[in-house]
Amino acid sequence: MIKPKIIAFYCKWCTSAGADLAGTSRLTYPPNVIPVRVMCSSRVDAEHVLEAFKNGADGVLIGGCHPGDCHYETGNYQTLKRVTLLKKMLEDLNIDPRRLRLEWVSAAEGKRFTEVVKEFTEEIAKLGELKVEKL
Repeated sequence: MIKPKIIAFYCKWCTSAGADLAGTSRLTYPPNVIPVRVMCSSRVDAEHVLEAFKNGADGVLIGGCHPGDCHYETGNYQTLKRVTLLKKMLEDLNIDPRRLRLEWVSAAEGKRFTEVVKEFTEEIAKLGELKVEKL
């Protein structure tokens, strides 16, 4: 497995389509990300994130539609609230909250998608491997 290992949850309508655009545009980015497509970023529960860390992820990236553009109206606002609380929970678990990142990437932002993945991969690589004893 390539290190760092990053699990990424992508909204079907925006971030996943942005990833597809990056691929069809032949833009390159690190192969560290294991994508998981969800219907909406709001479908990513705290349990999904904790399970990813428990199973060896060094970082978790959540990608959704820009605020105001969610196909489910308020899904991304729910995601923002959830991620804010989850970062506090990670601190309580002695996990650096920088290991969890939320980004808004639209279907037309293939270049931005690659920049986010590159930047997050570099940041997680600097933090090093995550060693989790219990979750």
